[in-house]
Amino acid sequence: MPPRKKKPADQAELFTASTPKEIQAILWKAADKLRGSMDANQYKEFVLGLIFLKYVSDAFEERREQLAKELAEEGIAEDRLEEFLEDQDEYTGHHVFWVPESARWSSISANAKSGTVGEVLDQAMDAIMKANPSLTGVLPKIFNKDNVDKKRLAELVDLITDARFGGSDDKPAQDVLGEVYEYFLGNFARAEGKRGGEFYTPSSVVRLLVEVLEPYEGRVYDPACGSGGMFVQAAKFIEAHRGRSHKADISVFGQELNERTWRLAKMNLAIHGIDGNLAARWGDTFADDKHPDLKADYVMANPPFNIKDWARNESDPRWKYGVPPRGNANYAWLQHMISKLGERGTAGVVLANGSMSSQQSGEGEIRQALVDGDMVACMVALPAQLFRTTAIPACLWFLAKDKSPGGVKGQKAAAADRRGEILFIDARDMGEMVDRTERVLTDADLAKIAGTYHAWRGTTSAKDAGETYADVPGFCASADLKTVQEHGYVLTPGRYVGAVEAEEEDAEAVAEKISRLTTELYELFDKSDQLAKTVREQLGKIDD
Repeated sequence: MPPRKKKPADQAELFTASTPKEIQAILWKAADKLRGSMDANQYKEFVLGLIFLKYVSDAFEERREQLAKELAEEGIAEDRLEEFLEDQDEYTGHHVFWVPESARWSSISANAKSGTVGEVLDQAMDAIMKANPSLTGVLPKIFNKDNVDKKRLAELVDLITDARFGGSDDKPAQDVLGEVYEYFLGNFARAEGKRGGEFYTPSSVVRLLVEVLEPYEGRVYDPACGSGGMFVQAAKFIEAHRGRSHKADISVFGQELNERTWRLAKMNLAIHGIDGNLAARWGDTFADDKHPDLKADYVMANPPFNIKDWARNESDPRWKYGVPPRGNANYAWLQHMISKLGERGTAGVVLANGSMSSQQSGEGEIRQALVDGDMVACMVALPAQLFRTTAIPACLWFLAKDKSPGGVKGQKAAAADRRGEILFIDARDMGEMVDRTERVLTDADLAKIAGTYHAWRGTTSAKDAGETYADVPGFCASADLKTVQEHGYVLTPGRYVGAVEAEEEDAEAVAEKISRLTTELYELFDKSDQLAKTVREQLGKIDD
């Protein structure tokens, strides 16, 4: 009897993995071995494309097994089973992508060691796109390129084949694969540093936007949607509060400038079972609005901060509150989102802190017009280091078209009348460090911030929880427009919430603050050293 072939170490580990997190870590470690001559962008597309392929195949097989059971229960003769099992409508009618036989994972896996694995995968991607028009131009066909290590690629296919995506806690394969996809997106964003911010927003920030806006039903829009994280979180919110069958209660609309990121977003929505309209192709939101007639109930976005090179048209009708300056698009984003809000629409936007107080190039006048127009509902100052991809401090703007008692969509009873008021929340001291450079908002932080907003607004969720609003020195304050005018229309929460009582600032908080400031100081020292080195090198070239 020949000796039994030993499985690779990663594969052996995978068989003993008992939680989705363990599976994610093992897959990441294995996939990382394929990095090499590939650039970061291509590598990301490569790995996420492979996971997507496994997802569509698994979903197809699940539906096929379910269909076979239904046919057996209906008494369909065995010789006719294949005819029904290969009926494309039986799959697409249940929101499952049709997967041609050659593209099914069983076929791919069987051919993984044939030496043509790259060709097989490219052909599978092509076949799935041809069979499903909504995926046209979305899937990557990059597996047969010369710079791909085919031996390691075959090993990775083997590994994904054996991964127990069903998990041990009865989670559907779709959920586990969705978590794997998100985990990989987050890791790619960290690996790419600043560029990672183009397609990924930290999950605790996305969760905060969603928890404040409470998008139970209606149209959800993100004009700079990246990889689609806002939509995925909105669907999770509905599932958690209303159940899985209510995910279709929201309609998703998005736009993305970058072609590769647009592809990732399309795959991300598909893998999470979300039917979204991200337009037929990518495009610039300012120059080529893909949803010109859209009126959304909720707008959520993390647009790029302080972009200087943008498609500015002074006569654009979106600039109702003033023409944004040429050198910064922050107020263009805000006004674009306002132009998309329906009658009771609300928006949550991540922007650089400078947007709350800048006076340059007419930004102060635009902010004044927004405040006087009663468009601003709430401002939140965020803690530092939430964004690994940028050191720029950030804040959240929450905008509302209607702050009257009837202005909150989907409420059982009248909300509080907040016309002429703005809620300020200073969350700069919240969150916890997960490593030396990255902070996250905890579940308790998210509940406190979102709960404060809902208590102030008098929403159903706050009433059900018995919460009422009161100013808390150092944390939150509700200010009328006259007070904001007296502050020169500066919207920095610290101006309004006042100082925390000395006895409330315990020693632990002080120690944490010292630790954060020390870390920031050392990072500035490193940057200074690097700049000095560069200057010396350049001066040396002049001397030569």
